[in-house]
Amino acid sequence: MNLSRGAAVLTATVIAASMLTTAATTAAPSSATSATSGSSAAGKHHHGQREVRFQTFNASLNRASAGELVSDLSTPDDPQAAAVAEIVQRTRPDVLLLNEVDFVPGGKAVDLFRKNYLEVGQHGARPIRYHHTFVAPSNTGVPTGHDLDNNGSVGGGNDAQGFGEFEGQYGMAVLSRYPIDRKQVRTFQRFLWKDMPGSLLPTDWYSRAERADLRLSSKSHWDVPVRIGRETVHFLVSHPTPPTFDGPEDRNGRRNHDEIRFWADYVSGEDYMYDDRGRTGGLDRRASFVIAGDQNSDPADGDSVDGAIQQLLDLRQVTDPLPRSAGGREAAARQGGANALHVSDPAYDTADFADTAPGNLRADYVLPSRDLRVRGAGVFWPVPSDPLSRLTGEFPFPSSDHRAVWVDVAVRGR
Repeated sequence: MNLSRGAAVLTATVIAASMLTTAATTAAPSSATSATSGSSAAGKHHHGQREVRFQTFNASLNRASAGELVSDLSTPDDPQAAAVAEIVQRTRPDVLLLNEVDFVPGGKAVDLFRKNYLEVGQHGARPIRYHHTFVAPSNTGVPTGHDLDNNGSVGGGNDAQGFGEFEGQYGMAVLSRYPIDRKQVRTFQRFLWKDMPGSLLPTDWYSRAERADLRLSSKSHWDVPVRIGRETVHFLVSHPTPPTFDGPEDRNGRRNHDEIRFWADYVSGEDYMYDDRGRTGGLDRRASFVIAGDQNSDPADGDSVDGAIQQLLDLRQVTDPLPRSAGGREAAARQGGANALHVSDPAYDTADFADTAPGNLRADYVLPSRDLRVRGAGVFWPVPSDPLSRLTGEFPFPSSDHRAVWVDVAVRGR
């Protein structure tokens, strides 16, 4: 979610908490300092397994006009990009999803971010290198030719396939220390919403012609296979639309629900989906995977459709590692407002939204398949007394209104 369109949602289930007390909660760092005091999980081996850190970070590396991000990243002195890079250097993920990176054909923006920021030590942090990246087009800003918001005119972000003032705004990118099996990558940018059985597509809002053209993904859904030794882990990434900026028809809330549902169906053996190459079917049920992204949905608070994120959290194939931070809990208590009315434990919050509404929420998730044993998890949200709190701050944020979220998992084989 971006600052101008921000709204999302928070926390984890009591059942999942009881199942993961040792594997996830005690292993999760309680502060930014403890999270970054040693090396990352990369390269650690235990009894024929290696630990791998998967991370999602809505980095707000979006800009107001096409070409602006490339301009900003062409020099090493953009303060927001430097803060984002330092967070990545401090947390040191092995496989990273960046949400809200404007898509530029050929991956130029991501390459500049790597060269001028990630591979340059920021404020004493060690440089980090990702030799493997994946970017692809986003539905944001792609014209539909329809009046999707029913305001009497056609054009602009609200009438695009996904909200965006230009094509590719608020896109995403995957960066990896491990090889990406590019031939087996699947993208679902063009999958039509109407082709999801039992979808929540509001037929009383969209015309027949609009329903025939409207895609499910507000950005895209990608299955990015990462080769880790002899094993493959499918990195299933997306960024569903915020469930707000609509009316009583709740068209964005419904779309958010179904964008989340897509991955639940994909890993559960459903076969209705088709990718952009025309291949059909979901993921092999024996495959290892990690679902990641800014899902814009919280289990208990915020504006999403009831049960939206539970479609993933309640899957028997998935572990919720319950990443937490001390900073999230401290911020909710200090900021008050809507936070005082929330049901969920703010230690699980991942986004610092407006205090009036919706308050701070759990919006960002990294959910591994159950065959990947969780070794630890965390949210990069330092308390104000931590020197690294300068990287997160409060509005106007030095980096992003979202926090980096990670899970460390054990992957079989060397």
